[in-house]
Amino acid sequence: MRILITGAHGQVGSELQALQPQHPDWTFVFTDKEDLDISQQQAVSAYFEANGPFDYCINCAAYTAVDRAEEATELARAINTEGPRHLAQACHQHQTRLLHISTDYVYHSLHQVPYVETDATTPKSVYGSTKLAGELAAQAAHKDTLIVRTAWVYSSYGHNFVKTMLRLGQERAALGVVFDQVGSPTYARDLAQALLGIIAQNPASFQGVYHYSNEGVCSWYDFAHAIFDLKNIDCTLSPIETKDYPTPAQRPPYSVLNKGKFKAAFGLSVPHWRDSLQDCLSLL
Repeated sequence: MRILITGAHGQVGSELQALQPQHPDWTFVFTDKEDLDISQQQAVSAYFEANGPFDYCINCAAYTAVDRAEEATELARAINTEGPRHLAQACHQHQTRLLHISTDYVYHSLHQVPYVETDATTPKSVYGSTKLAGELAAQAAHKDTLIVRTAWVYSSYGHNFVKTMLRLGQERAALGVVFDQVGSPTYARDLAQALLGIIAQNPASFQGVYHYSNEGVCSWYDFAHAIFDLKNIDCTLSPIETKDYPTPAQRPPYSVLNKGKFKAAFGLSVPHWRDSLQDCLSLL
């Protein structure tokens, strides 16, 4: 089994690298922008020609600077929309299955029940819109494309909410955190395990959209509270409303993902977010 990983220096890509020793019979080829710029069609095609064949490609590459994307529209589109299209075209040509990571930001409404994959997509940010367009482009270019939408990703690698809270909790005596945005945190290592779990099953049908996040529901305020509790950080937290913390990009007020389809299809267990948070914090 040969697996191409794009975006290997990001949170999920880094976790896939950490999990590599658990699959000694598989060959992983890890790439980042320096090795493979997915926004360039010719570069993608040439890379597959020179380094293939691959059985699977896991696309972890994305432009995830949500607020900066509101200004850097063309860059976000090049990476989040055209990148998946280029990968899917190359995967189609070389008979490689594509596993593509997407986001809860494709949803944005007053919905208050966990989203299922068939719910209407209504992104209200450049990031969400370009990621949704990337899903559609990949599916149109290659029938063997499986999309996993995830949410609130954090890890011991890279920049994320958990690391930001740990830093601010040490620097400040008090902190306000948004309480009216609700979702499910996702430990990138759990997501990486899930992606490899799908591949290990080598399912006969490899297409469609699935949801994966950790189990449970919380607000960003609740999430921060858990981080401080588990690390015994003495910082006073106050819940604030989204309107009191304006950002260039709109965040979904509710983006809890229903994982029933994922669990039924692949039979993989999904840990609770607080248990996984403790696992991650033990590494920090």
